[in-house]
Amino acid sequence: MRRALAVVGVAFLIHLIPLFLPRNMPEQELAIARAMPSAQQRVAVLVPLKDNTKATGAELREAAELLLEGAPAEARGLVDEADRREPGTIETQLLRARICQVERMDRCVQETLERAARMAPDDARPDLLRAEMSERSGDLPAALEAIARARSKQPQDTAVSLQYARLLSVTARHDEAEAVLRELESRLSPRDLFLQMGILRTRAGRAREARAFFARAVGEEPQSSLAHYHLGMAHFQLGDIDSAEEELRTADRLDVSNPDPLAALCALQVQAARLEAARITKMDLERRFQDRAELIRSACRTDR
Repeated sequence: MRRALAVVGVAFLIHLIPLFLPRNMPEQELAIARAMPSAQQRVAVLVPLKDNTKATGAELREAAELLLEGAPAEARGLVDEADRREPGTIETQLLRARICQVERMDRCVQETLERAARMAPDDARPDLLRAEMSERSGDLPAALEAIARARSKQPQDTAVSLQYARLLSVTARHDEAEAVLRELESRLSPRDLFLQMGILRTRAGRAREARAFFARAVGEEPQSSLAHYHLGMAHFQLGDIDSAEEELRTADRLDVSNPDPLAALCALQVQAARLEAARITKMDLERRFQDRAELIRSACRTDR
């Protein structure tokens, strides 16, 4: 025991050493800031990087990222300095657009994204960011238009094409979405293709067809937690509660780090009035996922 305590003590002292060394290198400040839990705590460490002549544009952008959510004004100051030191960098403009969105400065967002698109007309990233922001704000037509532009610039990017298909289906253009998926057939594994087709059918309200696709995904990869999860949800939509429970429990067993299958099971049990089973599931969730209290409370609500 004494030996173990000594080892822990030495390790702790080693981690403290950087705090007491002279700190004139930006990477030291960034390492310390990463270990801090909140943006407000990081401000005092990171804002002085604006005056550190050794800080590169990439380091200033990382510092701004670490302040983005809790201290956007300070993050903007760091991005301004990154732009001054390395003008014409598209990464700086993309980060500035995100900061402007956090600050609810819509005109700044639009102007910055337009500037980024002019700087790199063949780069899909400004369009992808615009699509993400538009969807988040509920402007699905603008999101679809932006992702279509991104796809035209990166036609071989499977992730971009999947996002395009998803937005087509979300806007009820199901046949077009399926056509995009069919084009991707040679680039997707059978399991992934069947999952995507099942999700598309679910959005279209064709639950039985969706369940058939999810069952095929499970058949292709029986150890896929995601496939069992979607199959369980499809069973539930069709009123087969026992099969839904079985599939969700299997999904949970195959990926014990993911709370979603168990949370879905709890919601299912509440809706089916299996309240004792839901109580036991909730206890299991609380024991295993103590940091997900809001998810558990929402999933296991009995007052809806």
